[in-house]
Amino acid sequence: MFFGVSTLQTFHVLISIIGIVTGLVVVWGLFSSRRMSTLTAIFLATTLLTNLTGFAFPFKGFTPAIGVGIIGTAVMALCLAARYLKRMENGWRGVYVVTAVISLYFNLFVLVVQLFLRVPALNAYAPTGSEPPFAAVQGLVLLLCAGAGFLAFPPPASAQTGIRLKVEPRLRRVRPFSRPSAS
Repeated sequence: MFFGVSTLQTFHVLISIIGIVTGLVVVWGLFSSRRMSTLTAIFLATTLLTNLTGFAFPFKGFTPAIGVGIIGTAVMALCLAARYLKRMENGWRGVYVVTAVISLYFNLFVLVVQLFLRVPALNAYAPTGSEPPFAAVQGLVLLLCAGAGFLAFPPPASAQTGIRLKVEPRLRRVRPFSRPSAS
């Protein structure tokens, strides 16, 4: 125990923070179609590990945290498949972008919950987690993640390959009965 916190809890928090920081950088890189392979691997590994270590905590019955962990793990499985098995080819890049942003959102969602539970100044505004300040911050995080996902989502295939609609040039109008000029 370290300051009353178990080793599992310390590890869980550290990998969660690493996942959030690298996730923010990776999503930023998606705006410019940068793969950032090393940071992406760190983001995906720490986020998956955060989900899995969350199940190791003692619990009684089904809780919202377990629900988020189950959904987050399923989303991560799809994200990993899109990134590494399908290599983001064709529509799988879109699947990867959406699932990566959702995974980051779940991490940020839990971060906001923990901040409102553990930081006294924030807890004073939302002691039960159902007050308007808490909902407003969660809503803002959701909007920012949705906006980031929208901006990072790949354009349609026609825009990626450079295919353009062929536009015929407008023809000059010629008078059918013109007189030859006198020279």
